[in-house]
Amino acid sequence: MTDSPLPGGSPGTEAKGSGLVVAVLALCGIVVSLMQTIVVPLVPDLPRLLHTSASDASWVITATLLAAAVCNPVSGRLGDLYGKRRVMLVSLGLMVAGSVICAVSSGLVPVVAGRVLQGCAIGVIPLGISIMRDELPPERLGSAMALMSATLGVGGAIGLPLAAFVAQHADWHALFWMAAVVGALDLLLVALVVPESPVRASGRFDVPGAIGLTAGLICLLLAITKGGDWGWGSGVTLGLFAAAVVILLLWGLMELRVGDPLVDLRTTARRQVLLTNVASVVVGFAMFAMSLVLPTLLQSPRATGYGLGLSLVEAGLCLAPGGLVMMVLSPVSARVTRRWGPKVALMMGTVVIAFGYAVTLGLMRSAWQVVIGSSVIAAGVGLAYAAMPALIMTSVPPSETAAANGLNALMRSIGTSASSAVISVVLAHMTVSVGSFVLPSLRGLQVAIIISAGVAVLGALITYFIPGRGRPVRPSGGPVSDDLARSAG
Repeated sequence: MTDSPLPGGSPGTEAKGSGLVVAVLALCGIVVSLMQTIVVPLVPDLPRLLHTSASDASWVITATLLAAAVCNPVSGRLGDLYGKRRVMLVSLGLMVAGSVICAVSSGLVPVVAGRVLQGCAIGVIPLGISIMRDELPPERLGSAMALMSATLGVGGAIGLPLAAFVAQHADWHALFWMAAVVGALDLLLVALVVPESPVRASGRFDVPGAIGLTAGLICLLLAITKGGDWGWGSGVTLGLFAAAVVILLLWGLMELRVGDPLVDLRTTARRQVLLTNVASVVVGFAMFAMSLVLPTLLQSPRATGYGLGLSLVEAGLCLAPGGLVMMVLSPVSARVTRRWGPKVALMMGTVVIAFGYAVTLGLMRSAWQVVIGSSVIAAGVGLAYAAMPALIMTSVPPSETAAANGLNALMRSIGTSASSAVISVVLAHMTVSVGSFVLPSLRGLQVAIIISAGVAVLGALITYFIPGRGRPVRPSGGPVSDDLARSAG
């Protein structure tokens, strides 16, 4: 392999040390991922803390989900046009601002507003992956992308026990002060260490396209995430689903007609990109199901006959090894991708996820058994998440990588939202009474695990039809060197 940087790469990167750049970007990924789980320990107490109803308090979670879904493709396109490092700094700045707003507030509206700003930072992960493509030498690219992809799981895994510990031993506002401090540290490190990529797309930002996509996604994700509260057959839920279909269809027709679309649907329709994005929805579903089923198993009282009766902190500690497994296995993911291609790595990941759920189905009697099952599932997620950016980047020019990775991240978000809706319905309808409490039954947990395993198998089938090892393309459309093809897939 050559030691030269990637086309469009900056010689300044090697002077500063590509390892330091990767470390800073990975830290940013962990921090923005942590924002997704930082309020989970507070969920039961949010109505009391914010002086509101349980239904209204759920917007603290929903608002972040919506903001993250919308900002992934938007921030990616902005990064391609105006500079990925610049947009990353803005995203981190929004996260810090949102954290401070939450830290000084005790009312529903300002806390939801702060959580929206925190959700806007999730675009840092696809931006970081795109910066790596532009700046790193080929021999470092595969492992760096795998590590950056793993941060999505690492942040979520360490966030739960950390947030639970802080919430139990300090005022809940301390969680957001902590987020503000680490966010400010990330902001400083990016400004000092990460170079701006010279690779830019031409054209203007598609404002109507951004508005249309935002409207369509809000309707779709609101229907998915709030359908359980409003009723799946209610007029509001069905109306939102219908509006999402109409708006997104009209948006797609508009995007095909404009010269500089927010999302290049012609590129997205390429079989490799399209099937990778569909597989991302499935993997997102399978990954998030673990976050719903296993904490329920660990924290349910022993009186249920299956629950292990652990506290939130203890349950979080049981799931934390999964995030560490994803990080430790990131070099393995890179080697699999380099040797056999990202398609094989993605298929292996989905198969391992399915196997992990099968293992979990037979290991539900003690905490150490749950740790084993969750770690196997996390290993599969790590393989799959590492492969997705490589598959995407072998099919799009460097000037579109941030937008393409942002869209791929959006697909994962849709998968997690669908998982939340489906698994929640299963657990809500298969219950057992313990005193005055109604809790998910063992059968409900088993059905949810079987569904998740089946979805992972579906992901493997979808991946089978992805075209074989591709080659990255230059902005002009021609293939780049074999070294980059081997490194990125």
